Amino acid sequence: MADRRRVLDWAAVLAVGVGVSWAFELLGVPSAALFGGLVAGLGRALLGRTSLTLPGRAGTAAQAVIGVSIGALVQTDTLRTVAEHWLPVLGVTVATLGVSLVAGQLMRLQRGISPVTGAFAMIAGGASGITAMARDLGADEQVVAVLQYLRVLLIVVAMPIVATTVYGASGGAGTAPAADGPGWPAGLLFTVVCVVLGLLLGRLSRLPVGALLGPLAVAAVLDVTGLAHGASVPDLVEAAGFLAIGLQVGLGFTRSSLALVGRALPLALLLIVAAVVACAGLGVVLSRTAGVTLLDGYLATTPGGLYAVLATATGSGADATFVLAVQVLRLFVMLFTAPLLARLLRPRAG
Repeated sequence: MADRRRVLDWAAVLAVGVGVSWAFELLGVPSAALFGGLVAGLGRALLGRTSLTLPGRAGTAAQAVIGVSIGALVQTDTLRTVAEHWLPVLGVTVATLGVSLVAGQLMRLQRGISPVTGAFAMIAGGASGITAMARDLGADEQVVAVLQYLRVLLIVVAMPIVATTVYGASGGAGTAPAADGPGWPAGLLFTVVCVVLGLLLGRLSRLPVGALLGPLAVAAVLDVTGLAHGASVPDLVEAAGFLAIGLQVGLGFTRSSLALVGRALPLALLLIVAAVVACAGLGVVLSRTAGVTLLDGYLATTPGGLYAVLATATGSGADATFVLAVQVLRLFVMLFTAPLLARLLRPRAG
């Protein structure tokens, strides 16, 4: 009877998660499946009489799928563009990391926010990856998820307005990277290979957060070498990964953690706006040093909302290949430095 009740419990949570995800997808919310899982998990955590926890293997598989999805963003054109402008791009990337760290440590002004949690909540870019690895690296994943996606939502809403009114963006044919792939069967095979090899790599190399970074590295290598032939994670598989991570975070909520998030929102909102403005300033620096337009510089340094950024770039006449190159480099830097940051900040938290 208990097992049957648990199955029905999970069926209800998943049904709500899928339904909310679908609604968010219609509204154009970024990472709709993750938001759907978060809402469903949060509702179950606060209303349920007993606790419900995502199985460890499901969480690991979800991390791996998200890792493959991120790794598949790397293309030869991306690396070539970074190589052409490596010094200004690297400088701006490091500066963005610095802005994130300053904002993260200012989050410590809010009682209950540890240095690790503050840093991860304010890291500019890679919201899905940072959220997926937050628990493993000792951060409060509930706070991290809410604040990361608060930033993404603000950027998605404000970016088209800023691009049009401040940078004079208008409709046009941008230079977009190729998006054609070999279809979902090849994508599914690509995903399985990357997940299996990536998890093995992560375990053998003892890579921090190997469940995410291992598959990410394998997918990037296969893409760059051409062995992937343009394959990517099928949409349904990717959505399932996001949904699982959202459920993991949502089910971990308690009334006290929800209250902490609520208290942290005013300070977080102020710091997010300040970080977005600082990144826009770095976009001006990138424009002057790399010889690109101000619009290209702004879109390349926008701290989050990668797919919305690319949509704006391709629809406004910007160089989407350059924008993607800078965004992907920053994404990789943020994700691969996160374990080191956690190690450096954790002693101070204790």
